[in-house]
Amino acid sequence: MATSLLRASGFRNLWLAQTASLLGTQVTLLALPLAALLLLDASPLEIGLLSAVEFLPILLVGLPAGVWIERFRRLPVLILTDVGRAVALLAVPVAAWLDLLSMPLMYAVAFAIGLGTLFFDVAQLSYLPELVRDDRLVDANGKLELSRSMAQLAGPSAGGFLVQAFTAPVAILVDAVSYLISAVFLVFARAERTVEPEPAERPGLRGEIAEGMRFVFAHPLLRPLILCAAIAELAFAAVLALLVVYAADELRLGPGAIGVALAVGNVGGLLGALLAGPLSRRIGDGAAFIVSIALFSGGAILLPLSTGAVALSGGLFVVYVGAVIFNVLQVSLCQIVTPARLLGRMNSVFRFVTWGMVPLGAAGGGLLVAPAGLRGVFWIAAVLTVLSMLPPLFSPVRRLRQDRPAGEPHENPQPTHTGEVA
Repeated sequence: MATSLLRASGFRNLWLAQTASLLGTQVTLLALPLAALLLLDASPLEIGLLSAVEFLPILLVGLPAGVWIERFRRLPVLILTDVGRAVALLAVPVAAWLDLLSMPLMYAVAFAIGLGTLFFDVAQLSYLPELVRDDRLVDANGKLELSRSMAQLAGPSAGGFLVQAFTAPVAILVDAVSYLISAVFLVFARAERTVEPEPAERPGLRGEIAEGMRFVFAHPLLRPLILCAAIAELAFAAVLALLVVYAADELRLGPGAIGVALAVGNVGGLLGALLAGPLSRRIGDGAAFIVSIALFSGGAILLPLSTGAVALSGGLFVVYVGAVIFNVLQVSLCQIVTPARLLGRMNSVFRFVTWGMVPLGAAGGGLLVAPAGLRGVFWIAAVLTVLSMLPPLFSPVRRLRQDRPAGEPHENPQPTHTGEVA
């Protein structure tokens, strides 16, 4: 029987670091806009811009981020981005206590958080194969996704309590401390041997970005996965942007019922993280991918069919189960088939394309409300999620067994990692 991943100090400390930072991040998702609202009397437009600014780094440096990360060792990047996000967040309570808080400062903090999160996520996804063997990546990514789902379940309520009991600046201070705790754990998240940046001659920033794009979009497994993820992300961005309005105006649900429905959805994410590994081992990765897409598509269809809280909660639950299974399998497969020298660029291309769909989907959903109605927008999103199954369904992804299709050589002839977890 394989030894538990949590007995390997490198992965265990990475997992603890992510758990600490994700919990704090979920607190800030509520506390930062509340600080702007309560302390600065921000308008709805200013609150919306505050959320949008956090995605701006994806559009500005999403692709170069992967190139830059490949030029450095991953672990110092992870530690520095945690420290940087902590310092940025500390500016809010300090400025509030000095009576210097302003919306420009809040925008700057949101941008810094988004920039740090971009570099952290790309570096973490690129570092994990140094800590974990290929055949344990699904298990490892499942545990990391489990932490994300738990943070999404517990974080907002903890944030609301902290804001109500101790004010928004104190809640943001808690998040800053969580990033510092994460950095401390990361100091001990060392692989036995690390993949050093390659000293080979480089074709320049544009050439390296182009090489990463060509690798992803020419790869028979990665291309259908990124197309599927982009279409689904576009659809879900519209759904999430309008979910509260849909529940309140169309379904006539109160705040309590809406909160319960969101919590039930996050429980589905927990279940998806637990099911991803056993499902892929039981039926193979290819079938598991198709099942996961069928699940989140089925859940998306339930949303416009909803007439009350129970159906809405059930739809969100199924959506999150399928989406998290897909995420775990997709990240793991991408790490397995990508050479170490391209891991940063591959991850940044996926982040740029999929996260870039979020503002497009949210804006598009809002524009479609007038001609199609809220329920109509949800039907459009459901159709898109069903269509997202087509790229994997008509590709080698469907024939995957465990790590790769039968008879296909591993795409990474040299090791992508050097440390092993038994």
